[in-house]
Amino acid sequence: MAEGDPAVFTAPALPVDPRLLPTVTNAYLGTRAFRDILHVGGVYSGAARDTHRADIPSPLSVRMALPGTDSPAETFTLNTRTGTFSHTIQSPGYVATQQLYAHHSLVHLMAFSITIQRLDHSTEPITIQLQTPFVPRSQDLDLTPGPDFLGAHYIYGQTLVPEVEGGPRPTVHMLWTPVPPSLTLGGEEQERCWEFLTAVAGSEEEAKRSYSDGLSLMAAGALHRSHTHAWATLRQGCSMELDGPPAMQQALHGCLYYLLSALPPRGSTGFIFHGISPGGLSNGTRGEDYWGHIFWDQDTWMFPNILLLYPEAARAVLQYRIRTLEGAVHNAQEQGYKGAKFPWESAATGREVCPEEIYGAQEIHVTGDVLVAFEQYYCTTQDQKLFREDGGWELVEAVAQYWCSRMVWSEEEQLYHIRGVMPPDEYHCQVDNSAYTNAVARRSLNFAAEVARDLLLPVPEEWEDYARKIKVPFDAQRKYHPEYDGYSPGEPVKQADVVLLGFPLMHPMSAEVRRNDLEMYEPVTNPAGPAMTWSMFAVGWLELKEVQRAQSQLHKCFSNITEPFKVWVENSDGSGAVNFLTGMGGFLQAILFGYTGFRIMRSSLRFNPAFPHDITKLKLSGISYLGNKLDFTITTEEITMEVTETSRDPLASPLEAVLESGHRFPLGEGMT
Repeated sequence: MAEGDPAVFTAPALPVDPRLLPTVTNAYLGTRAFRDILHVGGVYSGAARDTHRADIPSPLSVRMALPGTDSPAETFTLNTRTGTFSHTIQSPGYVATQQLYAHHSLVHLMAFSITIQRLDHSTEPITIQLQTPFVPRSQDLDLTPGPDFLGAHYIYGQTLVPEVEGGPRPTVHMLWTPVPPSLTLGGEEQERCWEFLTAVAGSEEEAKRSYSDGLSLMAAGALHRSHTHAWATLRQGCSMELDGPPAMQQALHGCLYYLLSALPPRGSTGFIFHGISPGGLSNGTRGEDYWGHIFWDQDTWMFPNILLLYPEAARAVLQYRIRTLEGAVHNAQEQGYKGAKFPWESAATGREVCPEEIYGAQEIHVTGDVLVAFEQYYCTTQDQKLFREDGGWELVEAVAQYWCSRMVWSEEEQLYHIRGVMPPDEYHCQVDNSAYTNAVARRSLNFAAEVARDLLLPVPEEWEDYARKIKVPFDAQRKYHPEYDGYSPGEPVKQADVVLLGFPLMHPMSAEVRRNDLEMYEPVTNPAGPAMTWSMFAVGWLELKEVQRAQSQLHKCFSNITEPFKVWVENSDGSGAVNFLTGMGGFLQAILFGYTGFRIMRSSLRFNPAFPHDITKLKLSGISYLGNKLDFTITTEEITMEVTETSRDPLASPLEAVLESGHRFPLGEGMT
């Protein structure tokens, strides 16, 4: 392990607050180091607004201890390059190491190993005690023991309460290697490694198959190696590295580790993905991290990074929204509207599960946020199959119908209004014409019309009419966008709201107006508000080439990053969600879209880099665009682009780089 490697986080002790321990997850299973519970993707228990991730007892919550030693020399390490957490105890004559990981490609498996290595020539046996709070019981599942299987213990059971009355109650099957109270390295042994497997699945057959696969890899000495190989392949295929302050580099590696570990492995067709909650799969028990519900955090804050780095996973995120469309249609009907209204908080069905009614009733911009993700995906991949055959069109059409039915015509202004909403700034509710909500509705309708034309479907006249005539508040005197009708300058704002018009919405405005919006809202936005806010101010200032103002905004994020494992908290006072992937998503966008100036347009990927003084180089590998993969290396002097893979579509036109001067450079495979 390289000394000072910014991708490896090491500490001599654990943080006092157990919420700040690193998460160990893959797309299906998640836990925190040393935590006594784990969670399974899509497995919730509790009716409607009480639904939360079902707690499953974790056989992985095992801690090494040395009998008779008070304070041995210990280190705890999260290696984001190998996707592995480890705990090492150093004693005069030996070293004991525990490694813990969620297998990246075999998503039904988690494992830990313990290795004792003798450092001297003594022949005394060495014993390590194993402490575990594990009890095969759960408050959320009715668990029954089954017969042992290939040396593993077995329990299975259903969640206790379905989300919707009469709805499905998922079953969980779990097999695990029993953990003895201690392990001993014999007097004649130099080194030995013990491996402990946990397999979790929705069926007995899948759990047993995964456990058997794990045993075969163990027998070949390849269990951990197969995980680190799959993880390294993913990390190399979508990597972001910068030359700059160590804290920036560490933050970047941390964000990529936590976000990428939530995504399905490459080539996992048939795997059903259940979305990403603000705190990820390791969190979301009742009363924690918003109960593991899915918000706009996924579609607006995390998704754009996933899209450019790993479009197959981006598609899986959209498929979660397609699968929950029926619930969204139900939400719209319940409120007396047509089409589909995505819930403020979503779990297994897409019905509203937010415990407080006001958000589900009023914070309706989420429906447009979902569609912006579909639009970004469409522009970046041109994947018409998602829309034609896999349910994408039905979703787009339903969202357009919802917005039309949610608008009312104002005779006085001769414009359409959307009244009685809560904007992203949750300090205000029951306002009319939230600038962000109306701009996102307009964008939804324009996109729906565009997809209809591409699919050769009739475009309802009202879509374009409503898009043209919807009011987006603008103060022509002060040349800025008021947050809603009647907003007065200086009123406090909870989080990024109007600044999102510039990015990600790219709402048409002059540079002067963009600057005025930033100047107007920056001083009145709550400094203790949620972590993703500052990254969007940073993107705005980078757009205007005010690089130092951008950097001072981005640096505000660092008060939300905890030591030593770079786990984000939602609010700088430590409250709110932990392992706050939303804040990490914003931070990554500030680099991936801010420093590069990347903008996803209808028929191009625009770039226009701007760096703060302390960053000298940014290297992005595996940026995906229209089926091609590109590597970008950007310094203050030059940009190099290399096509590492070209589109497999025989009808695709080759890429070219076009400069403002009109110069065109063809980009073929291997060309720089």
